[in-house]
Amino acid sequence: MIRSGDNEKLKLVRKLADRRWRDKLGLFVAEGEDLVDAASDAGIDPVELLVAGESVEPRLLAEVSSLAHPPRVIGVFRRDDLPGWAARPAVLALWHVTDPGNVGTLIRTADAFGASVALSERCADPTGPKALRGSAGAIFRVPIGHFNQIRGRRIALVAHGGEPLDRVDLDDGTVFVLGAEREGLPEQIVAGCDAAASIPLLGGAESLNVAAAGAIALYEWARRHERLSGIIG
Repeated sequence: MIRSGDNEKLKLVRKLADRRWRDKLGLFVAEGEDLVDAASDAGIDPVELLVAGESVEPRLLAEVSSLAHPPRVIGVFRRDDLPGWAARPAVLALWHVTDPGNVGTLIRTADAFGASVALSERCADPTGPKALRGSAGAIFRVPIGHFNQIRGRRIALVAHGGEPLDRVDLDDGTVFVLGAEREGLPEQIVAGCDAAASIPLLGGAESLNVAAAGAIALYEWARRHERLSGIIG
């Protein structure tokens, strides 16, 4: 039983709150039974597993947690144990999406529609605490690669000026390219895509949140390919 805050395992958890240490050590922390169970279901074992009341005093686990309500379980995992890159029939390619909640939500959306995710430089760390919570465990199932690895027909999702999404060809191998909310996609990235698509908006909103746009795009792709027959009847 760990009874001191100076314990090396607790020190490691504290370090991994910082992206620099996650990058250096290739490790990350998953807090809570849902995330740890998702890893187990995917066949991924933790490097360290801390359980309140069993291996560590609950107050000490609460002190190193990033959650408002302290978890019962914290697991330390290797990044290298996450799914390796594999292009699925649809890909979400994120350009400079820095909000970790959006990155996590898009990973969860990709999981729901059988897609993979590619991240550019300057994207939020998908193994950071907020992104992990947003992914709801999908991080352990979805292949995640680098933006430069993607192959296929690239569709830039732009707020305005693109072809309506329902008129754009969406074959297997479609790559939806999405940018951050404020900046969107730079002209050179849009120019390098095969088409630009916009989601028509009926209300007064200027644009959609990037996570909402990604979900709508993947739903439209899945609908065209009749991949929702078992879900929506």
